[in-house]
Amino acid sequence: MRAAGLTVHLNDSHGHAAGNAVVILTPAQPAADSAPAPLPATHVIDQKDETFLPYVQLLRPGDRVVFRNSDDTRHHVYSFSPIRKFDFVLRPGESSPPLQLDQAGIAAVGCNIHDHMISYLFVSAAPLIALSDRSGNASFARLAPGRYTAQVWHPQLYPGQPQPSQPVTIAEGAGTQMLSFTLSLIPDPRMPMDRGRLDY
Repeated sequence: MRAAGLTVHLNDSHGHAAGNAVVILTPAQPAADSAPAPLPATHVIDQKDETFLPYVQLLRPGDRVVFRNSDDTRHHVYSFSPIRKFDFVLRPGESSPPLQLDQAGIAAVGCNIHDHMISYLFVSAAPLIALSDRSGNASFARLAPGRYTAQVWHPQLYPGQPQPSQPVTIAEGAGTQMLSFTLSLIPDPRMPMDRGRLDY
């Protein structure tokens, strides 16, 4: 069987591309032989212009994250998430020790000095997972033909609403197929100067 691809395009309700959306693709029938788990990786969350970069970071269980302060002011980074609680102060130019995240889940990260600063660590063992780019596209390659469910998470989805999902059938030899979502999002919680400079 020849593998195919899928591009998932995400807009908000105003027709703007929705970057930083996590898309998980789940096959109706999981493959009999799963690929070996990738080796743990270390990711860097930078703090620049009083903004966490990136806004959303994908991680696998066992990955590590380092927070770096590239600002000229002090930051107090913390998370109360059940998957990993931490709390430390970073002076200008400092980096945190690597923090390992072993559990799947979502950790919201803030700064106790600058309330507008927020970032999300999305930890998942899902084999088919992607983050949408500035154009609102999340891409999957080399998909086996069959039925899948695409589920979307975004940090600005309205609280209490179910995560958007859609079924999709990947046809053999069909090339790259398209799937679209329109997300109902709350306003960007970051400071106004970032809204004009950053994606959702």
